[in-house]
Amino acid sequence: MKEGFVYILSNKNKTVLYIGATRILKERVERHISGEATQFTKKYNINELLCFEYFSDYSDVFVREKQLKKWHKEWKWNLIKSKNPRLKNLYLEL
Repeated sequence: MKEGFVYILSNKNKTVLYIGATRILKERVERHISGEATQFTKKYNINELLCFEYFSDYSDVFVREKQLKKWHKEWKWNLIKSKNPRLKNLYLEL
């Protein structure tokens, strides 16, 4: 069974959020940091990993990603702050 992650990135000023899904979290975040992942994250300099969730079944990853993308921004920030109250860049700890 394939596993995966749903992750939330932001920019330095914490003004924009990006939600994504991947099987290999560290490599995917590195692509965002280098500007190779998406035009949106490159344009807004979104490269800080604030939150991620692990799933043992990759099909659950897509369900959660779609769910989070429909949430209000305030709900997303509440989730991030519940898991990462100091808003540290979690990539530095991977």
